[in-house]
Amino acid sequence: MGVAEPPAMEREEADETQIDGGGGRRDIERGEVAGGGVNPTETTTTQINPPGDVHMSRMQRLSATNPLRLVIDSNLRVPTLSPSQPRATNSTPSQPRATTSAAAQTRDVVAPPAPQESITTLNSRSYTNKFSLFLFLLHLICSAGLVCFLLFKGIQGFLQAGPTKRKEERVLQYFLPQVEAASLLSILLAFSWQKAIRTWPNFMVRFIIWSTFFITLAAGILLICFQKPSTDGVGIVFIAFSIGTGLYACWVTPRIGFCCKILIKSLDPVSKFPDLNHPTYWMLAIGFLWMSLWIFAVIGSLNFYYPPLVIIALLLSLIWTIEVMRNVVNMTVSRVIALYYLRGIQSNTKFCFQRAVSKNLGSASLGSLFVPSIEALRIVARGLNLLEGEDEFMFSCAHCCLRVMQSIFRYGNGWAYVQIAAYGKGFVQASQDTWELFQNGKMESIVDSDMTSAICFLTGVCSGSMCVIVVAAWTRTIYQPFTATISLLAFIIGYLMTRIAMALPHACVSCYYVCYAENPENRLFDKTISDRLELIESGRDVVAPTPRVPRRFSTRT
Repeated sequence: MGVAEPPAMEREEADETQIDGGGGRRDIERGEVAGGGVNPTETTTTQINPPGDVHMSRMQRLSATNPLRLVIDSNLRVPTLSPSQPRATNSTPSQPRATTSAAAQTRDVVAPPAPQESITTLNSRSYTNKFSLFLFLLHLICSAGLVCFLLFKGIQGFLQAGPTKRKEERVLQYFLPQVEAASLLSILLAFSWQKAIRTWPNFMVRFIIWSTFFITLAAGILLICFQKPSTDGVGIVFIAFSIGTGLYACWVTPRIGFCCKILIKSLDPVSKFPDLNHPTYWMLAIGFLWMSLWIFAVIGSLNFYYPPLVIIALLLSLIWTIEVMRNVVNMTVSRVIALYYLRGIQSNTKFCFQRAVSKNLGSASLGSLFVPSIEALRIVARGLNLLEGEDEFMFSCAHCCLRVMQSIFRYGNGWAYVQIAAYGKGFVQASQDTWELFQNGKMESIVDSDMTSAICFLTGVCSGSMCVIVVAAWTRTIYQPFTATISLLAFIIGYLMTRIAMALPHACVSCYYVCYAENPENRLFDKTISDRLELIESGRDVVAPTPRVPRRFSTRT
């Protein structure tokens, strides 16, 4: 006899099912594997049909947590007929009862198979990084309380005549409209970038790199043209960054072709999940609403003690919150795509999103704090390595800094989100396991030179620079003293909102690398990575190393 499956609301992972070759549905939560097999929780009945039918069932008791599931006693053994014994039928009632010896029944005993551990770990029920989860939730509560209090102070300032009221009116008139416009423009740019890179990946990779160079340069020149000390300082920063972007574009030119191949292959499964972009919509909508409340809180801080410190605290809270939202989208997409690669499962995006905002939220919070910092310090260490010459007294720390950051990178990196989403591991453990997979597959050089994270970063910078150009020109015409402040804020908003949308292609590429390292023989992967590895090992293709200062330019002591 069979047992009906529990309703969808009674089991969280109802989406993780497969369709086997015979048309039956397999559920990984109940221990079924892709090659078919016995469901260990399914009630089975063995029948012997001679006169005096014997019915033996393995059903023992109902589950305490879900009454629709059955718990199987592993000690129960059911005798079955061996293939050599003819099956009796009910067509001859006078046929004598089939008898079997005790030894034959003992040989035919079949125990229910135990569920595979690799399958059940995909449905880990434990919360990851609980301390980080507690800190983030406490931070959200404190931030919400502070925003509500500052909203009250803002309303109080409007009701009382005085200099505070005039300040708040000025901010509402000359500050709020530009910030809201920057938020809406950044959302529009975010969807445009994502749609374009999914449609024309070969063209967009090159376009993003060089457009970032020109747009940041234009934003810097515009701010310098305002001829104010504050705008001049911000403009110099933009120009310096544009020069660095141009040098990077020249350096990575040989790697663009392979980056485009991986991007095209990794985006193939996206079309199989029409609702895969829904978490991006939800996070961008929540981000827009939270930024709107945030700017009103900034206005209210003018009627409170130490407004600059309060605004800095609000800004740091905003950055952390938006980064967590981005990583929630990252882990949602990572779980959907990883289960497709690893098990061939067509997962429900809604349930994967619910898992990301509940069980894996602690890992998203921890990663949002440390991954950007680790990657930034790693870039600084590589920059120090560029200065390495023959003067070991001045530059002896270059190798040391780089090695330290490489060691730290093994314990915290962006590749960990795939295993966090798929297996429910903690952030540090997932980082170590993922890097170990890359080492076993000799893929460190390939993943270390991957350009996807840089492309997503430059896309955010490009959107932020566009917002700066629009908002700075607008503010210059209506109230010039706010130009530098609004320009910086518009850049941050444009960058953060765009990174939320670009989490989808970033997660797809990460899943492609990590899942390939776990199972290179999977039929869903082609020979793109393996051919690249063979070329590198044979010396016919070299991953671009960190450049060094030529010997003729190094100083001799």
